Amino acid sequence: MTSFQTPVTVLVIGAGSRGRTYADYLRRHPDEGRVVGVAEPDEERRAHFAREYGLSPEASHATWHEALSGSREADAVFITTPDHLHVAPARRAAECGYHILLEKPMAPTEVECRAIVDAVTQAGVIFGVCHVLRYTPHTRVLKRLLASGAVGEIVSVQHLEPVGYWHQAHSYVRGQWRSEAQGSPMLLAKSCHDLDWLRYVVGLPCERVSSFGSLKHFRRENQPPGAADRCLDCPPEVEAACPYSATRLYLGQVAVGVTGWPVNVLTESPSVETVTTALRDGPYGRCVYACDNDVVDHQVVNLEFAGGTTASFTMTGFNRMRGRETHIFGTMGELVTDSRTIQVYDFLTERIETIDTAAEEGTYDLSTHGGGDDGLVRAFLAAVAAGDPRLILSGPLETLESHTMVFAAEHSRREAQIVSML
Repeated sequence: MTSFQTPVTVLVIGAGSRGRTYADYLRRHPDEGRVVGVAEPDEERRAHFAREYGLSPEASHATWHEALSGSREADAVFITTPDHLHVAPARRAAECGYHILLEKPMAPTEVECRAIVDAVTQAGVIFGVCHVLRYTPHTRVLKRLLASGAVGEIVSVQHLEPVGYWHQAHSYVRGQWRSEAQGSPMLLAKSCHDLDWLRYVVGLPCERVSSFGSLKHFRRENQPPGAADRCLDCPPEVEAACPYSATRLYLGQVAVGVTGWPVNVLTESPSVETVTTALRDGPYGRCVYACDNDVVDHQVVNLEFAGGTTASFTMTGFNRMRGRETHIFGTMGELVTDSRTIQVYDFLTERIETIDTAAEEGTYDLSTHGGGDDGLVRAFLAAVAAGDPRLILSGPLETLESHTMVFAAEHSRREAQIVSML
């Protein structure tokens, strides 16, 4: 496979929140990569991105079709379009010879996922999916501990994704991922990389899956008496008692100087005026009990791996937003972690060892998946520069396998049956 001189050149397809996040790594590490083009249908967002990265009008495209219609503009593409718009640009980019970093999930259906894997395999391009949890300093340390036998053989795992009450409202009730028809089931959209991470940590193929979950709370029948369908119109006494108030969330963020996520999803230039306008006219100002959402707000998944190892996973929006929490039970010890600090209890010594995994890189930032965003892009650029797909931890086959676990879980939840993966 051909190697490239650094910096690797990148065309960003989709300049939304995730596209900007991955592109920002290139801005901070210009010796590794450089943004040379963008494709984004939203005119304001496209113009903002082009100004930020110094792109010419010729390098700024309204559609991915336009960006991928001529000769290659870059070594690689970041595809961060909505979930249901991944397949066509990914297949076309592969045909054009671009190396591809694709936002998770690959696609909303197994058939579409397999189509992408077939396309990149046939084209022989380097391909990575944004399963950022594999690339965190925390996961590196955890894998090292497990490989050293710190808890012996893994018997079972409990894993929690505490989505956070306001993040649930922002992304999965009011936001882009609120509807299965417009995107994916929430387990696929939010937590396909949790099941992927469990597969990676356990290190064994999954054989059986069961799942339960529903949209329990964010429904019209739970709207408080007297509440308006828009938070700006809600009576003060009702709004003050609602933890999901869009007025409190977004204008509160602006009041303390936040101009990034989540307020930059509402407007490219957050201010009291622009955010208020977005709350008045856009989807993020709606009452959480008066939206067109249909994805679950809580779900549990049970997994049985080869050899009898089991795992249970809980995804819920009813909690304080924080890092994922994991409890691993082994034959020689147990391990508890909050995505930053790992505690290992040794059965023989009856002692607890505590490790702060942020010491690996000196920082821990929940908004960047604990360093996973940077780790992912760094690995992808290195793989392209070296022409070595082995530097990618989340390649096509690994990703397809863990995606099929998600599809099995969704089948189980809907059909009320245990699904065999054999």
